[in-house]
Amino acid sequence: MPQESLSGQPSRLSIAITGSGGSGAVTTGSILLAAVARAGYYGLMTRSAGPQIRGGESAAMVRFGPGPVNGMDDRFDILVALDWLNISRFYDEIPLGAESLVLTDPAGGAVPAEILASGARVVELPLKAMADAVAGGRLNMAALGAAGALAGLPLAALEAEATAALGRKSADIAAAAVACLQAGYATAPARRVTAITGTERWNMSGNEASGLGALRGGIRFVAAYPITPATEMLEWLAPRLEKVGGGLLQAEDELASVNMIIGGSFGGVPSLTATSGPGLSLMMEGLGLAVTSETPIVVANVMRGGPSTGIPTKSEQSDLNIALHGFHGDAPHLVLAATDIRDCTFTTQWAVRLAEHLQTVAIVLTDQALGQSRTICDPPARFPDELPRVTAEIGDEPYRRYALTASGISPMALPGQPGGLYVADGLEHNPRGTPSSMAKDHAAQLEKRRRKLLDFDYGPWWAEISGSGPLALVTWGSATGAVVEAAERLTAAGHPTRAIALRLIAPLRHADLAQALAGAERVLVVEQNQGGQLFHYLHGERALPAGARSIARPGPLPLRPGDIVAAALATLDPQTPAAAHAAGASPALTPESLGRSAASPTPDTGPGDRPAPSAAQEL
Repeated sequence: MPQESLSGQPSRLSIAITGSGGSGAVTTGSILLAAVARAGYYGLMTRSAGPQIRGGESAAMVRFGPGPVNGMDDRFDILVALDWLNISRFYDEIPLGAESLVLTDPAGGAVPAEILASGARVVELPLKAMADAVAGGRLNMAALGAAGALAGLPLAALEAEATAALGRKSADIAAAAVACLQAGYATAPARRVTAITGTERWNMSGNEASGLGALRGGIRFVAAYPITPATEMLEWLAPRLEKVGGGLLQAEDELASVNMIIGGSFGGVPSLTATSGPGLSLMMEGLGLAVTSETPIVVANVMRGGPSTGIPTKSEQSDLNIALHGFHGDAPHLVLAATDIRDCTFTTQWAVRLAEHLQTVAIVLTDQALGQSRTICDPPARFPDELPRVTAEIGDEPYRRYALTASGISPMALPGQPGGLYVADGLEHNPRGTPSSMAKDHAAQLEKRRRKLLDFDYGPWWAEISGSGPLALVTWGSATGAVVEAAERLTAAGHPTRAIALRLIAPLRHADLAQALAGAERVLVVEQNQGGQLFHYLHGERALPAGARSIARPGPLPLRPGDIVAAALATLDPQTPAAAHAAGASPALTPESLGRSAASPTPDTGPGDRPAPSAAQEL
């Protein structure tokens, strides 16, 4: 990227930092993100690592700008290579172009041919020599100083955040880091330092945001078994639950954890478990028990690449099918999906309140791209309503736990409440809770459990809708950021586009979605999985107009705005590759390339050439 575009106040800037185990790549990225916040910007940091338990190469990817950042760009402006060991693992994840800069130390070895092939300009600085000149100096801090200078960040912001992060280890370590920062900052090419004035912003991960939403919703008991990438949510919740009078218990497995939270909720304590795909599979029988007994529980499912063990450290939106259809029998329940890291708080809080009020199971879908990434964002919104659990007031009449009420919600007694004795198990039952195999009881209770979810007024929070125009992009979860940015690019290029991100996926709000799609001439459903799971769900619900198409690609590579722009333009006019490039798409993602399998890049694919999403089915 030309130097002048790296100076002044950037619109949005993307920096990738890579290194082998122990090089401090992720620490460098974390300090950079914090400095971005101190300088007044919004930002996002994602990270990448292999499946090894400890050590190994890693990468931190940071994007920042004066407005909210909810996804990575098509290309990285700066690659900071702390070393070149196993850099090939990140070629697909860190696309570069002719305007990119590669910051490296010539003492670290030759720049790989694949990096040079991208056309990026190489800036060589004696980073190791700078670090060696400082007692206790580290190369990654010298590199951070140089990168911060290239990005136009104030040195004071970098110094303050390095001191805050490393001062906990010792004052000497922090002082050495600052000295290396200063050396790297002074050696980098000329720049114009900027800072902007901003209001209070938060630095949080998606797992932390989900934990906060759980606490705001009233969760006071958590039982779970650690699993990547959900474990950080449990680590964040454990000490904070104690402060509000709750507790977290590490169960022996996922079967135990789901049954424990059913017991906690039966006792009157709002309860939650957190897991990922393999754990969710094990919980299904227990979740069915919660649906039948109308015991409210929440499952936070942080998705990863699957099936089976899959790719634990990478992201994929591939658990939608099991979240929707994994239960046996007719088991209506709630499925929600956070649209970005900040929204993890709101969506989880809302899910807790809905589960408590509607006495059902709520599954909240996030994924590794949200859960283990960090954002600089405005304070997360709060769900404004209480939606309390409807509890029983026992009178002279016999208590009917599963009474057929107008709303379908029947008051719930607590254990030990005088006159509130009832049977709660997995057997079908009559309104008293007595097990029954009579057809009329089964039909009545099935309809009760279904109707209370369908008839409830979910308000305007079922989706986030932006833009307008004849082209509609429908999406969910972590794909939302890329989709919204793609819609903005398409609109700017003369193709007015609306983006619809579903927050409440089940039960589907048919009338609301139909209104949101009114007037759309072309509908594309965008998601990160191979099978087009949301597309087929909406099609099965008869919620999509004729001609709607799917843009679906599996992980672990993230969807990028340019990918979506190119695929969308291909459906509008297959003869417009120039328009795709003008709208910000990767030059490699012309409409002619859309037939390529997303899972199988061509052999000559390098860091500047990424596979396009598959142009999937059409109704």
